[in-house]
Amino acid sequence: MITVTINGNRVELQQPMTIRELLETTHVPPNYLAVEINADVVPRENHVVQMVNDGDCVEVVTLVGGG
Repeated sequence: MITVTINGNRVELQQPMTIRELLETTHVPPNYLAVEINADVVPRENHVVQMVNDGDCVEVVTLVGGG
């Protein structure tokens, strides 16, 4: 089991996983969002390969249009 921080909340996960798997596990739609791990923005094309590991700090920001 690993512990990560997602948007300021500590979360326990069964194992390390990719960003894409994390979004699916937490039921966050992968569209219109930005993800950063440990203060580094992860490009969308890397969501399927970038791993979330024990102790990581993940920020998921939903993009909202407006005027």
